[in-house]
Amino acid sequence: MNWEQLPLGPLQTNCYLLANQEKKCIIVDPGEEGARVVNHLQQRKLTPQAILLTHAHFDHIGAVDDIRSVYNIPVYLHNKEKNWLMDPSLNGSQLFMMGPIKVKEADHLFTSEGAMKVGDFLFEVFETPGHSPGSVSFYFKEDGVVVAGDALFQGSIGRTDLPGGNHEQLIRSIHDKLLIMPEETQVLPGHGATTTIGEEMDRNPFLNGF
Repeated sequence: MNWEQLPLGPLQTNCYLLANQEKKCIIVDPGEEGARVVNHLQQRKLTPQAILLTHAHFDHIGAVDDIRSVYNIPVYLHNKEKNWLMDPSLNGSQLFMMGPIKVKEADHLFTSEGAMKVGDFLFEVFETPGHSPGSVSFYFKEDGVVVAGDALFQGSIGRTDLPGGNHEQLIRSIHDKLLIMPEETQVLPGHGATTTIGEEMDRNPFLNGF
């Protein structure tokens, strides 16, 4: 599997395109600039099979309907944030005065952890709440990659001062779900540069003592 990182919008939220050799792909967190994402897919001759959302903050969902209108593909989100897509007060777009962002309902809701197959892609869903109640991470074990959303960053962790955030819960999520992965696992975060589990175990100041 190959992956590409596309930083989108004013907050430079990382959208990821994960593709196989047959040029099929899944899209994770298309937060903004839907036309740019569609153009990129067309240039790469990629056929998207689904949109996966690590969580439903506005900067991770803004381009969902633009892409869905072109490709008519399903959207996956955790059940705890199913109402956030249509509610600017929950998804944060109202709070940050970005203009109200409303997205149509997700087609499928995660209700538990475990192995999942979407199209041609096999991965594991891990619940990693703390940044938001329904935050999840997508672990592609065979490829040594985890898409962690806004849970874990290079040298930092997700903010927990937004509605539903919980610092202690986030630290537990990172410790119990992410740091148990092989140290060479690549971490694809919601913002900023990629990192590895080992690097964050050694150098992340927010995880000292774990």
